Amino acid sequence: MNWEQLLSLKRFGDTKKRERIAQDETRLGFDVDFDRIIFSKAFRSLQDKTQVIPLSETDFVHTRLTHSLEVSVVGRTLGRKVGKVLLERHTNLAALGYTFNDFGAIVAAASLMHDIGNPPFGHSGEKAIGEYFKTGKGIQFKKELLSKEYQDLIDFEGNANGFKILTESREGIAGGLRLSYATLGAFLKYPKESLPKKPTLHVVDKKYGFFQSEKQAFLEVVNELGMLPKSIENNSYYRHPLAYLVEAADDICYTIIDFEDGINLGLIEEEFALEFLIKLVKDTIDIKKYHSLEHKTDRVSYLRALAIGVLINEAVTLFLDNETAILNGTFNKPLLDKCRFEAQIKDIINISIKNIYKSKEVIEKEVSGYRIIADLLDVFVTALNNQHQGKASNFDTLVLHLLPEEYQVETENLYDRIMQICSYVSRMSDSYAIRIHKKISGNII
Repeated sequence: MNWEQLLSLKRFGDTKKRERIAQDETRLGFDVDFDRIIFSKAFRSLQDKTQVIPLSETDFVHTRLTHSLEVSVVGRTLGRKVGKVLLERHTNLAALGYTFNDFGAIVAAASLMHDIGNPPFGHSGEKAIGEYFKTGKGIQFKKELLSKEYQDLIDFEGNANGFKILTESREGIAGGLRLSYATLGAFLKYPKESLPKKPTLHVVDKKYGFFQSEKQAFLEVVNELGMLPKSIENNSYYRHPLAYLVEAADDICYTIIDFEDGINLGLIEEEFALEFLIKLVKDTIDIKKYHSLEHKTDRVSYLRALAIGVLINEAVTLFLDNETAILNGTFNKPLLDKCRFEAQIKDIINISIKNIYKSKEVIEKEVSGYRIIADLLDVFVTALNNQHQGKASNFDTLVLHLLPEEYQVETENLYDRIMQICSYVSRMSDSYAIRIHKKISGNII
């Protein structure tokens, strides 16, 4: 892969190439990507979607929105630091007008939208959609769908749903949000389809990145960017290099900040913060300053800020040291999996899993989320299919009045009808899903 092609300013839906040197310096093409995401409806819904604690009643726990903003800030720093060195290595990029800020803007925009396709109720929402089609009432559709279509449903993937949101055309506007190909490429952490499932240990095979409904859009993006094919037969590609930085920004934030949330919630003792984080920050911490901070939240925030700074520098060094392997597709793990603090990161994640992700409060609300999502899928999928077959009941007709018009596009294809409902349910915020569930359950109080 080559950087000039990977940094394509062309927008999804464009018919002509865009030149970097011709861009308005006050609002560059990659900055426009960030702006469009911020103003999108799908991004706004993240303010009421779970990051760690579903429907938390406290005011300092992170939502998907605050998490995404923080990941974007870290991503921008990663991109700028890497971009500064890459411009020195590849002087042709500077001659074409690229700056280190371009790298920062691409990674920041892709990081900002990295969770934009996640359903309500956290990762359990993805599992709930998958379980409905794998073991719930949705299993009835298996015999009527192609294998890859059915796999899309039983392994419903927030990354693929995000790509759908970003690229699907609506109301005659082609190209979805019309983002640059470079930003879309950086967003694709898993540039492959749902089958075959995990055929290798390479990081790109961990999950998948697009539904069958967006296959052509995906191929258009990877071809425009010159991303290397891993298996043309299986529509599998190696990553856009900047996707490694987006992943690193996310890994840094959820590892350290989820841990911080657990401490502030009282789910993890503060002593653990010092014990685990000190191993990351021992070379940068000012012990006197740490002990001078009066409040626990301030002490933990200080450690968090230092830890994030250390891991940013680690990720940048690893990326630059392995640039050739990354461009060739032979770098097969997330950046932080190869850093010198790998053991410490695993220790932090393990205690977060035990004390936060598997806490009673989280599990109780995830159980409720499973039932809510299964019920919503069942009611809306049944109503839409019954309408298509001309046997809609009065209840089905009433239910479809709750369904926005853009999710009622008439189609003969069963997979497309089901995906319309999955798309609708997945874009709900946690609170909205609860409200709609109450309505269809007869609980209007």
